[in-house]
Amino acid sequence: MALPFSDVDQFEAARPRLEAIAYRMLGSASEAQDVVQETYLRWQAADAARIDVPHAWLTKVLTNLCLNQLTSARARRETYVGAWLPEPLLEGDPMLGPEETAEQRESVSYAVMVLLERLSPKERAVYVLREAFAYSHREIAEILDLSVDVSQQTYHRAKKHVAQGRERGPLGGTPGAVPGEEGAGIDTSAARRIVEEFLAAATSGRIEPLIELLTSDAVAVGDGGGKVPARASAWEGARAVAKFLRGMFKPAKAKRDLVGGSPDLYAIRANGGPALVAVVDGRVFGIMCLERTPEGIVAIRSQVNPDKLHRATQRWAAGGFGSPVLAEAL
Repeated sequence: MALPFSDVDQFEAARPRLEAIAYRMLGSASEAQDVVQETYLRWQAADAARIDVPHAWLTKVLTNLCLNQLTSARARRETYVGAWLPEPLLEGDPMLGPEETAEQRESVSYAVMVLLERLSPKERAVYVLREAFAYSHREIAEILDLSVDVSQQTYHRAKKHVAQGRERGPLGGTPGAVPGEEGAGIDTSAARRIVEEFLAAATSGRIEPLIELLTSDAVAVGDGGGKVPARASAWEGARAVAKFLRGMFKPAKAKRDLVGGSPDLYAIRANGGPALVAVVDGRVFGIMCLERTPEGIVAIRSQVNPDKLHRATQRWAAGGFGSPVLAEAL
């Protein structure tokens, strides 16, 4: 039976927030859309007259669907080919959710999205609801069927794990920030400057300019999902990363054949931080997220798995991303 328009409108009004929660929980836009759709089906089947607070009911259903998805995803990722990285979202994507506060911007930064993979599903849920959406511990306790004390303990434990991961450096997150150019929430012009500087060094044909930009413990890792060649383990150390990047940005016919043409490279923001986006005939082929600290670039994470770039390509088709910093790069 079709829902009354008022009930459909209630759900549609909640959809942006539900998608933003699900994306932070799952690290995947497509999976986030799936659980939001499943939440809608359950809303459709429910007796709306018996639901006192619709937004709380929807959040509870969605969060528990995400917990189930995270549990099964962990098993699937054990057989994933190569490194697994979250799906990056381009600037302006509504699924990024609220970015008014430093905590909200931080919670969706690519470095923190990577770190959230290390938390247990319940820790991740509590962290996301509290840090990014400012739910009270009483509300979180009701959503997750916990006591308020357990919610508080879980949040403090999750926040400590995230902080420790950031202190550990490259694979864990950002040990510091550049004043005015924080990885979580820099403006578009600052992001472009960072990417342009990086690209100039990467296409110089020499490793020395790259080494100067990188921290001594810099890492580079890519997610090809077994569909695009990507090294299974990370490159570690400034010299190793610089050599890898010099080879990556050296033009070659084999690379053009792999990507289906010669890509245009754009400097934009993804998840609030500087990113280099490779586009071939309107299709986003790869997104390279740069993580910068006061000491230099500490991590380079590249998403080239085509399954995780559909939404970016859709966003790209809408336009508004300016001109490339380097045309026909390869």
